[in-house]
Amino acid sequence: MAKENTPANFDYNSTRNKLILSEYGRNVQNMVKYIVALPTKEERNRYAQVVIDLMGFLNPHLRDVADFKHKLWDHLHIISDYQIDVDSSYPKPSPDAVHIKPAPLNYPHQRIKYKHYGKTIELMIEKAKAIEEPERKRHMIQAIANFMKMAYVQWNKDSVSDESIIADLYALSGGTLKLEDNVNLNRVDFRPNNFQQNSNNNNNRGRNNNQNNQNRGGGSGGRQNNNQNRNNNQNRNRNNGGAKKY
Repeated sequence: MAKENTPANFDYNSTRNKLILSEYGRNVQNMVKYIVALPTKEERNRYAQVVIDLMGFLNPHLRDVADFKHKLWDHLHIISDYQIDVDSSYPKPSPDAVHIKPAPLNYPHQRIKYKHYGKTIELMIEKAKAIEEPERKRHMIQAIANFMKMAYVQWNKDSVSDESIIADLYALSGGTLKLEDNVNLNRVDFRPNNFQQNSNNNNNRGRNNNQNNQNRGGGSGGRQNNNQNRNNNQNRNRNNGGAKKY
């Protein structure tokens, strides 16, 4: 009976210690673990500087970050689980400061009456209400109306009359802002972007090329049929005229 060879214990990632900072890899983590176990502080300082240089080489994008060296030393302390005892030019970070959770963001829950105008228009209207100078207020109202017309056209991709914009401005302001009579707003026309126009032109060009290729293919087929008919007629004439005379 053959002796059964029992395989050795394999070193899988699932059996290893968890990587604290995976961007530096397991070798850097093992080196930091080795530095922590060194007996003298002089050796730890010398080897820690070598590891710091290696960490900077492995992550060159950190060179664009402010306080590049400070960030690397903080990462060295984090990888060592805050157990490494070395002399650093920067203060040792604390676990509480590293794992602090940011405050949740407060999202606005205000209702926008006309979404195609946006919240900015409502803020501009409130600013215009507070203006006391008549001339400045008149220019502000007209600028708001022109902006509303541009926003409407961009959102709905369609033209709009000045009367509709004036009515919406009057409704949004609660009846306090109104344009003067015989005031014409800026002309705004919807224009599709260049990408849509180029794609449409390319599609039309492709269809025209396919049609031309089909027409050319039909013409060549006609020439082939004519050549075949001509060859058949020549063969018939040869057969008829080639009879022997006695």
